[in-house]
Amino acid sequence: MRTSLQKKFIEVCDRKIAQKGTNVGLSFYAFFANKNDDPDLLMEAATWWIITHKLDHFEKSVKIKALVMAEQ
Repeated sequence: MRTSLQKKFIEVCDRKIAQKGTNVGLSFYAFFANKNDDPDLLMEAATWWIITHKLDHFEKSVKIKALVMAEQ
């Protein structure tokens, strides 16, 4: 996963955890605006989420952050 996407995942996870606590779940769509203005980036996130890690649609934000940080 490209560095800019890793940073975005971590920032969103941190923000959601701060707002709603460590039990908050996210889908990979949480990292994108409602407008699909960068389909390549969306597909990169979807591939990482679905193909690489075989994650469910919603996962705990702390789990996502840990997976991303382990790849840095």
